[in-house]
Amino acid sequence: MSKSVLKEIQSRAYDIWKEAGILDENIDVTARTLSTEEAIGNPEGDDFPLLRGKERLMEADFRGSKGQAFTDRFGNFNTSLREIAEMELENNFRRAIFVSALNAVQRSLGNTERTIHCKDEGPALCAPQLADYIADKYGAPKLGLVGYQPAMIKVLSGRFNMRIVDLDPDNIGTVKCGITVEGPDSTAEVLDDVNLLVVTGSTIVNDTLGNFLRDDKPTIFFGTTVAAAADMMGWERFCCQSD
Repeated sequence: MSKSVLKEIQSRAYDIWKEAGILDENIDVTARTLSTEEAIGNPEGDDFPLLRGKERLMEADFRGSKGQAFTDRFGNFNTSLREIAEMELENNFRRAIFVSALNAVQRSLGNTERTIHCKDEGPALCAPQLADYIADKYGAPKLGLVGYQPAMIKVLSGRFNMRIVDLDPDNIGTVKCGITVEGPDSTAEVLDDVNLLVVTGSTIVNDTLGNFLRDDKPTIFFGTTVAAAADMMGWERFCCQSD
């Protein structure tokens, strides 16, 4: 993501928290890693990134409101909102701290919702609703799915022509529902080839989200990670089974 986009989100958060009178209070936001069971329960299939140990959910708790963020660099962190609003977001760990905290605080303030990842059958229920949403709003576009989400791939591939891009070397080159998963080297080509982007919100943590904000075609972000940022920036997000 271009630094200016992430900085803009952080700057807006600073202003909102300052106006709410919480920026300078002695309030700790704690981010912790969740076990797979805590995070997503027991969804169908065994190829979700969380199940395979590739990612974890960082969870921030602010005044009883929780926010989460997918990340491949995780750990515990305790600090004030001021430090979070001012820290340099120079790696995935720091970005996950900021994003999970942003989701928790914005939820606490009533500015965002659906910040907790769905569990169990949630992904399987979400995918057909997303397909219906796309068909109702966009017709029959060619999709570019960014992020390996097996439930979505299964459903969307049966209704739309699509290509899949992922960062995980273990996924790249594999065939899912008859579609070969492509790597980051193919991203530019895929983006030019498709009519609609369906992008995992965790791209805000791995610093690639800005690549998918296009003036020439729409983007739908999915998942809880990007919840508060999407609300702040006016991005389209679909996440119907989260809490």
